Amino acid sequence: GMAPWLRVNPVLLCSTREHGRSMPLAVELGDRRWQRLLEQHDQVIREELARYRGREVKTLGDGFLATFDGPARAVRCATAIAEAVRTLGLEVRCGVHTGEIEIKGEDIGGIAVHIAARIAALAEGGQVLVSRTVRDLVAGSNLRLEDRGAYALKGLGESMPLFAVATGLTELS
Repeated sequence: GMAPWLRVNPVLLCSTREHGRSMPLAVELGDRRWQRLLEQHDQVIREELARYRGREVKTLGDGFLATFDGPARAVRCATAIAEAVRTLGLEVRCGVHTGEIEIKGEDIGGIAVHIAARIAALAEGGQVLVSRTVRDLVAGSNLRLEDRGAYALKGLGESMPLFAVATGLTELS
């Protein structure tokens, strides 16, 4: 078979696990309406990916994996996805990292994908978290990123500083 080839690309992983909410919501809505909601969820994510020229690699049960040609676009897309999904009453967690990916046919793999997945897992509902690499690369692009401190990423040994995209939404307390 062909050896995978390597590229350095921004990777976005979004996961819509509604912690503790999705089963009750699924029951409340009933199968058909829940199915319809999930279809709308996939549709709004695909619309934002198209708008920001992201390449959908695959859907992962409750999430999407995509690559972009630029990190600022990946971050803006993630933010747009979080807002679009919120209008459906769901919450998405997004992780963005730029690093080496292995391209194997239509699929991608490699450490950057693992890191993006770990970052997404640490995000809160509706939050976009990015690695320091991404933060450094988008400097000067008007994206507001807040330092969230260093996190130990499972299976990666060292801890990594992560940054959250500051949304324009003021929290009503």
